[in-house]
Amino acid sequence: MKIMALDVGDRTIGIAISDATKMIAQGIEVIRRVGNVKDLARLAELISEYDVSEIVVGYPKNMNGSIGERCVIVEKFTELLKNAFPQIKYHYWDERLSTMEAQKILISSDVRRDKRKKVIDKMAAVIILQGYLDRQL
Repeated sequence: MKIMALDVGDRTIGIAISDATKMIAQGIEVIRRVGNVKDLARLAELISEYDVSEIVVGYPKNMNGSIGERCVIVEKFTELLKNAFPQIKYHYWDERLSTMEAQKILISSDVRRDKRKKVIDKMAAVIILQGYLDRQL
């Protein structure tokens, strides 16, 4: 059983998956959002393909630690997930600055701007998941 992480945005969902030992996070995909039904259908395929038992959802708190509009949007999407996949355990993970960290990693790796846009959400999901996995050790 593996752990999946989601970086939920308005237009995309970045997805990362753990290895079987639950020690290493790897980016697998960015879903282009087209509607909850299709988004959930694609997630169902990935959950089945990767034998997912837990999902870590990035929780975008404000810099002062308060819960804002983005957190409410993520909570609503997580409720959809819980209804669609009740057998899975869910966790929120504070993802403040994960996108900025992903951006820095991609820039330092000399990834061109147009390529960064395509993978930034997947990289953010990796950072979310790796943080969660590291905390479990």
